[in-house]
Amino acid sequence: MTGPISVGHMRAVIAIMRKAAARQIMPRFRQLDAASIRSKSTKLDVVTAADEAAEHEMTGALLRLSPGAVVIGEEAACARPDLLDTLGDAALAYVVDPIDGTANYAAGVPLFGVMVAVVARGEVVGAAILDPVCDVAALAVRGQGAWLAGADGVERTMSCAAPLPAREMCGNASWRYLPQPMRDAVARNLPRLMGSWDFRCAAHEYLMLGDGKCDFLLFNRTLPWDHLAGWLIHREAGGYCAHFDGTPYRPTDLDGGLLYAPDRESWLELRALLLDAA
Repeated sequence: MTGPISVGHMRAVIAIMRKAAARQIMPRFRQLDAASIRSKSTKLDVVTAADEAAEHEMTGALLRLSPGAVVIGEEAACARPDLLDTLGDAALAYVVDPIDGTANYAAGVPLFGVMVAVVARGEVVGAAILDPVCDVAALAVRGQGAWLAGADGVERTMSCAAPLPAREMCGNASWRYLPQPMRDAVARNLPRLMGSWDFRCAAHEYLMLGDGKCDFLLFNRTLPWDHLAGWLIHREAGGYCAHFDGTPYRPTDLDGGLLYAPDRESWLELRALLLDAA
């Protein structure tokens, strides 16, 4: 399936992301005072003046790129939850995470990213993830593939990792948001894998997953700005993803968890290893 978005369009989206990062995010990195950081729910769920400024700039630029589109930014949706109601039916919507990994950003840790997904009539058709520290971006167009683009403009095709037995896989299971008893079961089963880690940043984890630098990811929370872009990049890089119960992930799904693996067969084995005892 080829969507209504071209590779050239996604390059224009990345240019918008890079400009916002250069103007709003990187100048504030390690320069924030206490008044520029506030907690939304927990000490790991924070927002900064940079998040708000970058989202504001990207929203305006995306609307100029696509007049009449809907823009659903994470911070705007936190203030207006009804924005999410437009996601399933909009002819064209941009879902924006201005800074993914804000807890890292606020702490001065250089593991954060910018994510934008393009959704048309309820289908994810375009995706971009930017690492503004290294100035490297991933982009994907539904049905056309995924690419990694450096600051020099050189692009190369992304491919997810080759299938492996589950016990030889490395990746991240974000267990802290899992409900009980699943949380205890996953934490107990993680040592059965080759290795696991947590960057506190889905953007970087998706960059690794789509480029074959890790084998799996597991998430419980499925907020669209956190996952739509990474989901499409991994899919277009050849990977397989589903909710914990095996059903397909849709942009409007706000629960059900997400498990990523190289293919369906390795997904089934990984799910059994991590979740079947839950």
